[in-house]
Amino acid sequence: MGAPKGNSFWKSRSKHGRDKLFDTPESLLESATGYFQWCDENPWESTKSVISDKGDIFETKPVQRPYTKSGWYHYIGCSKTWLVEFKKVASKDFLIVISEIEDFIENQQWEGAAVGAFNANIIARTLGLKDSQDVTTKGESMNTPTPISFVDKSKEDE
Repeated sequence: MGAPKGNSFWKSRSKHGRDKLFDTPESLLESATGYFQWCDENPWESTKSVISDKGDIFETKPVQRPYTKSGWYHYIGCSKTWLVEFKKVASKDFLIVISEIEDFIENQQWEGAAVGAFNANIIARTLGLKDSQDVTTKGESMNTPTPISFVDKSKEDE
């Protein structure tokens, strides 16, 4: 059985709705700092097989973990959709912090690819970079030749 009609039970709640994920831009920045620190303290491990006269030996070495937006979302407990919606209603201070965090992540990826720490092709795709150099027409429009017909005209009259 449901609550009786006309009740005022909702007035006795201690709060309405769920808590905000971040109360201040500073707490948002702290979350990113925590994520960056976690990435630095938890590198990936690369295992390589080295052949020696004693047989295969496996070497494991730490490899720097790239910062990613999706990794940051997971770390702070939100989704990309949540952040997109949050940006629509956030104050200017929050928007500045989010922009700085996203720029910092992209910069770390770019620099890591530039020095060879990360796969440059993957990072370029992630950052939306592409080489749009036109090597075929040198910027001029292409004139398509009229197609050649291979129909035997002598058999068309028959």
